[in-house]
Amino acid sequence: MPRKGLSSEQIVAKLRQIEVLTTQGRTIGQACREASISEQSYFLWRQEYGGLPIEQAKRLKDLEKENARLKRLVADLSLEKQVLRDIAPGNL
Repeated sequence: MPRKGLSSEQIVAKLRQIEVLTTQGRTIGQACREASISEQSYFLWRQEYGGLPIEQAKRLKDLEKENARLKRLVADLSLEKQVLRDIAPGNL
């Protein structure tokens, strides 16, 4: 069974937890192990969510989902338009 990803709020919370642990003198690796994530995930999340507050991180994810939905819609409509052009009179 595939593992479900964390929500934006959970990711920001993990990033803050690791930040606190590193200011207490732990290395990034130790802090990641205590937060139960890999170092690769930490660096990817830090690159994407950096210093975003939780509300902005949630908004970012919502906008990404909406953008993906709209791109699929445009692709579907473009395909339908092309099919209609191909079957239009004069092309048979």
